[in-house]
Amino acid sequence: MPEYLQKRFGGERIRMYLSSLSLLLSVFTKISTDLYSGALFVQVCLGWNLYLSTVLMLVVTAIYTIAGGLTAVIYTDALQTLIMVVGAVILTATAFHKIGGYPNLEEAYLRAVPSKTIPNTTCHLPRPDAMHLFRDPVSGDLPWTGMTFGLSVLATWYWCTDQVIVQRSLSAKSLNHAKGGSILASYLKMLPMALIVMPGMISRILYPDDVGCVDPIECTRICGAEVGCSNIAYPKLVMELMPSGLRGLMIAVMMAALMSSLTSVFNSSSALFTMDIWRKVRQGATEKELLAVGRIVTVVLVVVSVVWIPILQSSSSGQLYIYIQSVTSYLSPPVTAVFLLAVFWKRANETGAFWGLMLGLALGLIRMAMEFAHPAPGCGVPDTRPSIVKDVHYLHFALFLCLLTAAIVVGISWWTTSPSESQIKDVTWWTLKNPDPPSLAKTESAPVSRSVFWSRFCNVNAIILISINVFFYAYFA
Repeated sequence: MPEYLQKRFGGERIRMYLSSLSLLLSVFTKISTDLYSGALFVQVCLGWNLYLSTVLMLVVTAIYTIAGGLTAVIYTDALQTLIMVVGAVILTATAFHKIGGYPNLEEAYLRAVPSKTIPNTTCHLPRPDAMHLFRDPVSGDLPWTGMTFGLSVLATWYWCTDQVIVQRSLSAKSLNHAKGGSILASYLKMLPMALIVMPGMISRILYPDDVGCVDPIECTRICGAEVGCSNIAYPKLVMELMPSGLRGLMIAVMMAALMSSLTSVFNSSSALFTMDIWRKVRQGATEKELLAVGRIVTVVLVVVSVVWIPILQSSSSGQLYIYIQSVTSYLSPPVTAVFLLAVFWKRANETGAFWGLMLGLALGLIRMAMEFAHPAPGCGVPDTRPSIVKDVHYLHFALFLCLLTAAIVVGISWWTTSPSESQIKDVTWWTLKNPDPPSLAKTESAPVSRSVFWSRFCNVNAIILISINVFFYAYFA
């Protein structure tokens, strides 16, 4: 992504901006949330102290990340994904059997009320729209307008520009391999609805006093957080439902997945800093120096992320998913806007893109600071937050910020010099030229046929995936 925008617009400042933003997002979302969720899982399973569990995860992860690099990351990812899916399927089947099957899920969930409640409040009651994806655009916790448009902004940023994802795509042997890997990942991405979300709901059904607690004193006793204990839903289900052997498998599965994510972020973050920032500052740096700097940066990111954990623990009503999506909504929309304009609008130039990114980042940081300064009130506490925090959902803000950034880029680009032909040649949708058709000589016919077959296979599966997603959205709307 940084390389593409640098080639598209020229200059170094946009590349430096994107690298710095990726490091910022790594600290605020990926590293801190992975550390916290992994440590929370160890705490629930083994009863260890949260920070002792964090240190343990870091030590184990750092050993094979620093020793093995990207190769270790990719191979461990492939193995752990298989184990994780198998373990999650076993747990899901066990959980559904415990409540009498899927037909009982909605009715049982709406009755999952903790025994200790706060008088004259309704926050202990499950949401009546819990089984619906399309929720009220004003009062819904995930409004359908934000889910449809705002979340699309975040998804475009993550799947098209995020360094962790792009790094994996670039490691493929060919374009068909990259497309095939993306298709497989898309199929796997549909599993969490059945293997994570619904088991989490079952966990509240079976253990409403722990997972659904609303009393701050009770929540602190259960999970160490006053704002709620929904984050322990999955590990609680593992510890209570699975037999000893399978319980150990699931603990290994979850820890493997979290450490896999950490290794990916460590690897990509150190690469971004050393190649896009440090090498520009120290142009004569040797390979040995770059390697040492990369490792030091990893340590610094980890330390900052650990310090950030207490803030993460008390924000967004204690829900990790909400925290991740909200922070991403404040920082990533400007990148989405610039990326789309760079690809589809030839007139966009470096000046417009840079100032669009800078002003978008400033607005996003202001909103994020207000969010942390005015956290959501607890159960029964009056909501005195500013209107822009209380009434403007973070997914709506993401859409607004993306459109505003696009308007800034368009306006400044029109008022300044248009890019030269050399800057837009082969790097926009309208100037990209198809390569010459491959030779159909007799000696090359078999490789060409295989390439065409796999390309069509990926395209057909992409259409199937879209159809399945549309069906599920309609079914759960």
